[in-house]
Amino acid sequence: MTKDINFITKTKSLIDNLKNVCANYGLGNSASEFDIITQCFLYKTLNDKFRYEVKKITPELKNEESEKIIEYLKTLNEEDYKFLLASLDPNAPKLQIHQLIEVLFNRQTESDFALLFDDTLAEISNHNAEIFSVKSFSGAKDILFDRLSQNIKDVSQRDAFCTALVNKLIAVSFEEMFDQKYDFFATIFEYLIKDYNSDSGGKYAEYYTPHAVARIMAQIMVQTPVKGVKVYDPSAGSGTLLMSLAHQIGEENCTIYSEDISQKSSNMLRLNLVLNNLTHSIPNIIKTNTLAQPTYLDTKFDYIVSNPPFKLNFSDFHPDLDKDAFKKRFFAGIPKIPNKDKDKMAIYLLFIQHIMFSLSDTGKAAIVLPTGFVTAKNGIEKKIRERLITNGWLRGVVNMPSNIFATTGTNVSVLFLDKDADSEHIVLLDASKLGETVTEGKNQRTVLKPTEEQLIVDTLNNKLAVEDLSVVVTKKEIEAKNYSFSAGQYFEVKIEYVDITADEFATKMKTFESNLESLFADSEKLKTEIQNNLKGLKYE
Repeated sequence: MTKDINFITKTKSLIDNLKNVCANYGLGNSASEFDIITQCFLYKTLNDKFRYEVKKITPELKNEESEKIIEYLKTLNEEDYKFLLASLDPNAPKLQIHQLIEVLFNRQTESDFALLFDDTLAEISNHNAEIFSVKSFSGAKDILFDRLSQNIKDVSQRDAFCTALVNKLIAVSFEEMFDQKYDFFATIFEYLIKDYNSDSGGKYAEYYTPHAVARIMAQIMVQTPVKGVKVYDPSAGSGTLLMSLAHQIGEENCTIYSEDISQKSSNMLRLNLVLNNLTHSIPNIIKTNTLAQPTYLDTKFDYIVSNPPFKLNFSDFHPDLDKDAFKKRFFAGIPKIPNKDKDKMAIYLLFIQHIMFSLSDTGKAAIVLPTGFVTAKNGIEKKIRERLITNGWLRGVVNMPSNIFATTGTNVSVLFLDKDADSEHIVLLDASKLGETVTEGKNQRTVLKPTEEQLIVDTLNNKLAVEDLSVVVTKKEIEAKNYSFSAGQYFEVKIEYVDITADEFATKMKTFESNLESLFADSEKLKTEIQNNLKGLKYE
């Protein structure tokens, strides 16, 4: 545990140091700072991942430092080096000796170091594009690295800027991280992206889902071992939900697919995949408008998780959705364009329908939704709920505590779908009273205790009715309640009866009568005072 805490502390320190470099060269809080931080972080990760993989296939280097490893690599001739690269894990980065951070560090006094730094990153991008590039809907691939020195307008400062970055990167090793699991790295990744979500405008989940929610969703969805499954998120953001689900399944047992309209989110997801031994899924990351230009429309998935944007103006591509090819997908309809407040269009309703359409024959899904969805009396919301009940796909609903998302005050619920659901034992759980409030910066957030997380998971997985927490209902009972998915509408009203004697009853009644007489007397007195005051005002 101490080792883990020390490593987290060191990594957070590196992130802070990179931010300081940006600030010292006039790029603090600039639009380019995020790209610089994440790309440097990615370069460092690929560098240390390469060294880690080399050690795995060369046991005699297991306990050697970087200098010894570089010395060894330099002894290899061209053919031997090619053989070494071919022997690495297929998902490992393929780097040349001169591309390693340690080599760059020793060349930082050379003239035009910024050019050397940029060229090195460009080479890595080109040589590893097949594995590490994110694709767009058109099929075009992005590049791993930009020419970072170009962010410095003063040409004379570029060498010093790149030198400062390399000096920060070489100061810490990430090798030990590759033996760790997702839950260990979650804190680091959240720290990395926390300062870069305030300007997102809420577009396509450019925020991270709380890890407690992600863990609950994963543990409810996956109760038994599975292999060779396809996992999908149509609004992936930074990938918190996907990582948690992959961790629950086993990274080697699943392939991840994702879509998201944001380049920033796609880059964060790519980094998350590298850090969590899911590099093999990077080619499946697609930057696209999932609703209007879906890449995976004809693909069916075994597990789907999503925390879609709730409200968003999609009026510009509204006509693209209302076409014959999408009629079956959007069976319940497309929200109309309002005359005002277009940014409040309920885009999440389209994502729910898209997810339902994308499930395999035995597919399971967990979706974060505004709680208002579970009780809406009509409209698209009710049509979707009706279809879920008619098809027998609803497994359960968890109403989460308010403010569990620090970035939104909207109350949320998690909808659990399963094409093999038990329609006689649907669990509706109200967790709104759980958790404790903590302050994070300017925001207040509700945090669940580990025992509370486990209570939610066990209650739903074991189909338990727990007093003041959950009910277990049937498909017919939900139909009788106008398809409401709210646990509160199914809780029994409890009336407590207390046995008392006739004398005790008479005493209580006398007390009530006395209290009422006193209240009436006070009321008459107040009435007289008001009337006198009004008369006084009348004659002034």
